[in-house]
Amino acid sequence: MTQKEWANMLKKTMSLVGTLLVSYGGISVSLVLAQSTSPPDPVSNSKILMSQNTRLSHSELQTALKELPGWSLQGDKLHRQFQFPSFVEAFGFMAQLALVAENLGHHPEWFNVYNRVTIDLTTHDAGGITALDVTFAKKANALFRP
Repeated sequence: MTQKEWANMLKKTMSLVGTLLVSYGGISVSLVLAQSTSPPDPVSNSKILMSQNTRLSHSELQTALKELPGWSLQGDKLHRQFQFPSFVEAFGFMAQLALVAENLGHHPEWFNVYNRVTIDLTTHDAGGITALDVTFAKKANALFRP
């Protein structure tokens, strides 16, 4: 997703609360703070979640992994570690993905140490990896700027 596409998506679904400019060691990152402009439509969201809440078969999972560079299987989870030049950039990535998680209604297991963000994805209700996890992984890859 390009910056312009990201900004347009935010304009349609979020109201701007503010921005936060973080500078450290000559690196500056601007974080956008926003909130949803309207409550989610429970009927639409339930249809989306029901279709994406079915555990993927082994062959579906193997096909999905071919479309997810950098991701691997660790147990019943999709797993990837992202590395950035600095903590500020890693944190900015997590802030962007937090908005994606809220939009999808699907939240990752993640861990941050300095310039690394490690993400594990699974859908607990389905007992494994679903299309929702694959969607989140694709969005994470699209936002990653090493």
